[in-house]
Amino acid sequence: MQRIRLRYTKRGRLRFTSHRDFQRAFERALRRAEVPMAYSAGFTPHPKVSYANAAPTGTGSEAEFLEIGLAEVCDPDKLRLLLDESLPTGLDIIDAVEAHTSGLADRLTASVWELRLEGVEVEETRHAVSAFLSAETVEVQRRTKNGMRSFDARAAVTDLQVSHPQADRPGDGPCAILRLVVRHVTPAVRPDDVLSGLQAVADLAPPVPAAVTRLAQGLFDEESGSVTDPLAPDREAVQAGLTKAAGPAAAKAPEGAGPA
Repeated sequence: MQRIRLRYTKRGRLRFTSHRDFQRAFERALRRAEVPMAYSAGFTPHPKVSYANAAPTGTGSEAEFLEIGLAEVCDPDKLRLLLDESLPTGLDIIDAVEAHTSGLADRLTASVWELRLEGVEVEETRHAVSAFLSAETVEVQRRTKNGMRSFDARAAVTDLQVSHPQADRPGDGPCAILRLVVRHVTPAVRPDDVLSGLQAVADLAPPVPAAVTRLAQGLFDEESGSVTDPLAPDREAVQAGLTKAAGPAAAKAPEGAGPA
């Protein structure tokens, strides 16, 4: 009867949960919150939950998305609060909207990532970024279940910038912050692939693993080079419906009538 799209986070220690771990935690939260789920047909019915482009294990995220199907109509805001209370801190439901459009996964075409490189000087990182962006191709390798695979990490990157850490997040030594916008292509180019590319072109090798966080994901805007909110079309459809519903009521109001 209703589809709800949710945006959730993976913060702190919960970034180390795998996608399967999150699935189990989320399905327990659905039962705990007594959400009236719709179920699939067949011999083994399961809740109608669709996950879209989950972040790799070990990375934080502020922009993970999923869609659930309900057997009854629910208020999205109340549902968000119930589910958020039923999940552990760090796995937080931060947005909910009723689905009025199709193809949520098709609107997840790019991601914005932040990489915190402890022990690396900002100027050294800028030199490596300049070399990376100047290259036509940057071949990297990644181990897959079928063995080592080589691919170009440069073509998927649309923006790569370097900055100092924020004042409220000081460190004990040098640190550089990378902000990366990468298209979702096949094979997928991940933040660690870009780090491998920086090492290949400029020998940049952080002494400790980078802290990686996905800040946003959505449709890539070719004109602005930004990543747009994938839930915006559903919000606009809801607002258009409210405006349309209010139209006839306003038209029936007595002439000259105003607020009391």
